[in-house]
Amino acid sequence: MFTPPLDEQRFVLEHVTRLAELGATDRFAAATPDLVAAVIEGVGSFAEGEWAPLARVSDQVGAKWTPEGVVMPEGFAAAYKAYVEAGWGTISAPEAHGGQGLPYALASVVLETLGTANMAFTLCPLLSVGAIEALVHHGSEAQQALYLPKLVSGEWTGTMNLTEPQAGSDVGALRAKATPRGDGTWSISGTKIFISFGDHDLADNIVHLVLVRTPDGPAGTKGISLFLVPKYRVNPDGSPGAENDVRTVSIEHKMGLHGSPTCVLSFGDRGECVGELIGPEFGGMRAMFTMMNNARLNVGLQGVQAAEAATQKAVAYARERIQSARAGSGSPAPVAIIEHPDVRRMLLRMKALTQAARALLYYSAGMVDRATLGDKAAQARLELLTPLAKAYGTDLGCEVANLGIQVHGGMGYIEETGAAQFFRDVRITTIYEGTNGIQAADLVGRKLGLEGGGTLARLIADMRAEAEDAGLRALIDACERVAAHLAAADVDDRLAASYPFLTMLSTAVAGWLMERQGRIAANGDGAFLAMKRTAARFYVEQVVPEAMGLIAAAMAPADILYAVGPDEFAA
Repeated sequence: MFTPPLDEQRFVLEHVTRLAELGATDRFAAATPDLVAAVIEGVGSFAEGEWAPLARVSDQVGAKWTPEGVVMPEGFAAAYKAYVEAGWGTISAPEAHGGQGLPYALASVVLETLGTANMAFTLCPLLSVGAIEALVHHGSEAQQALYLPKLVSGEWTGTMNLTEPQAGSDVGALRAKATPRGDGTWSISGTKIFISFGDHDLADNIVHLVLVRTPDGPAGTKGISLFLVPKYRVNPDGSPGAENDVRTVSIEHKMGLHGSPTCVLSFGDRGECVGELIGPEFGGMRAMFTMMNNARLNVGLQGVQAAEAATQKAVAYARERIQSARAGSGSPAPVAIIEHPDVRRMLLRMKALTQAARALLYYSAGMVDRATLGDKAAQARLELLTPLAKAYGTDLGCEVANLGIQVHGGMGYIEETGAAQFFRDVRITTIYEGTNGIQAADLVGRKLGLEGGGTLARLIADMRAEAEDAGLRALIDACERVAAHLAAADVDDRLAASYPFLTMLSTAVAGWLMERQGRIAANGDGAFLAMKRTAARFYVEQVVPEAMGLIAAAMAPADILYAVGPDEFAA
């Protein structure tokens, strides 16, 4: 049973995002306390009533390929129509294109709630957000006028088409092509794989944003351009027209996220696929990163979604499952397993890690809004935080979902309980939108050098000024030392240490935000604040010291990685 975590969301928005500061600006003046409360509560009720009941059929039935196109499970079309009619996709979109112009942080709460109720289903609007961002920043006025109102409302959905069979993380190796047609449009040809919601029967049209090569373009990423390719060509009045020679070859049979069709798409099999250039020719990488940076935060948020759902299910099971006497109680009567110390440890860890991931993601979302207001320091901090939010958020999502199975014991390994679904669904999040190893490489290769190291230095100073716990302060100091070491290290050493360092820095930032929440919660009463205080204490006193154990790995040379050759790995 899904219950929206309303108190937690409100608390983190207030004390971590500091949403009231945003509401005090002219840009976000509409984000009054009453409206924010109405959005949080409204989407909670919507998700509980419309999307959560479809979570199991999403997993057990899933999307199905047919020669006529992908068919979603029964109930999805009606639920998606209700989503569109309620306007849940319009929260942070520009008012000029039919959106409400509210803070991105508030839209993140909407996505989190929907995804906790049904993670696979929520990938559909999540992908549309990336397409909207790309068109807002790089589309022509005509493209924006024709496509954005439908994408913002959700009447049409959007996709990102990057990956090809021979070109995964190496985007520069893609081969899909665009050829001028002589009328300002282009003929598109090629195959794309791993396209989430690349086809479905929920909307009247699907707007594909496709990375391809144009004739005589330079090799590698410099020769890539971005094109808009609708499933159905669009008539001048904005209505869908003829099919646009985009064929769904198949959908993948995956470990999880069965309710999200992952498609192989073939463009231009008949030579009749027409696309429009978005932005300048060879500007594809710039536009891609507009989509990707947005998507990376939203994928980090998927870690929160899975963690929250897994925690709710594990707590409910532990309160109901009666087994064994309480050790040291003097009574032989069996008790609910939530009374046993090791189960309590796992549940408390699940709570603390979920709250830590949420704090990091909501804090990052607040930086998005401050950057929108023109705050250059916030923009720089957002760039630094993005790999942390994506990688650490999804790592914690996987750990919490795994713990949820453990709490269920043997029943967690049985599909009927639903505990395993959260782990199967979230496992891909550490891989797509740039593997977490790529996030770590981005952190040490690009982000530590922002403003000559000034961006990290300001973050360290802010954390140090507020942190009180000695262990947390020690971790902050260690992050500073390791960062200085990595700045002087050679490339192999830097990359070998990148993941341990990312985990250290992420834990420090989350610890800083958790400790702040614990201090604030200390001044109140009630079950929610008691849990908040305990989760914050657990994170600072038990999770933060674990990250200190990564110092040796973050400072170690990479030579051990190359002590044997490729052949020896098979020995």
